[in-house]
Amino acid sequence: MTKEDLKQFKSEMLTEIRQLIKPEQGQSKQWLKSAEVRKLLNISPGTLQNLRINGTLRYSKIGGMIYYKLEDITKLLEGGQS
Repeated sequence: MTKEDLKQFKSEMLTEIRQLIKPEQGQSKQWLKSAEVRKLLNISPGTLQNLRINGTLRYSKIGGMIYYKLEDITKLLEGGQS
């Protein structure tokens, strides 16, 4: 597997994720719950917790729920830190 193969895979993955999170019926979902983020990134609850703890992924806690900005997740996937 070459670097070019990895770049192609990343590009295809980002395209698919963007299609999954496209605004439906004219409304864009700006905040995602933990379960949605885990499903989108295909990661475990522990991995998501580590992303929060080490500051890789910002979040907001309202009541007992944790929310993540879609914009931050997109930046993470594109290789930039949020």
